[in-house]
Amino acid sequence: MFSHMTVGANDIDASKKFYDATFKAIGGEEGFIDPKGRVIYQHDGSVFVVTKPIDGEPATVGNGCTIGIAMSNPEQANAWHDAGVAAGGTSIEDAPGERAGSGMYLAYLRDPSGNKLCALHRLG
Repeated sequence: MFSHMTVGANDIDASKKFYDATFKAIGGEEGFIDPKGRVIYQHDGSVFVVTKPIDGEPATVGNGCTIGIAMSNPEQANAWHDAGVAAGGTSIEDAPGERAGSGMYLAYLRDPSGNKLCALHRLG
């Protein structure tokens, strides 16, 4: 259903460090910077973009927005989470783990710009 996701960032270098670490932890590659200064990640047919806002205003976090990233297993979610914390992200909500009765293993981070991310593995 989705072709790509884009998040705004005020510090592209800090965001690239964070996303390079988290995506590499789950088998992706480092992002590349295009001629417009955006960081582009491509993996398994998906595209993720980090950019300064086109309107020239500061990037802000979408209140109530969460970007979900599919994981192959709980270990991959943990590696993603640990890499993100080590690269300047902030662990939020509960510790990574299965949510009672949900059938899902979740890990949450905020990137250096405050965007909310969730690693999700469906159990069973």
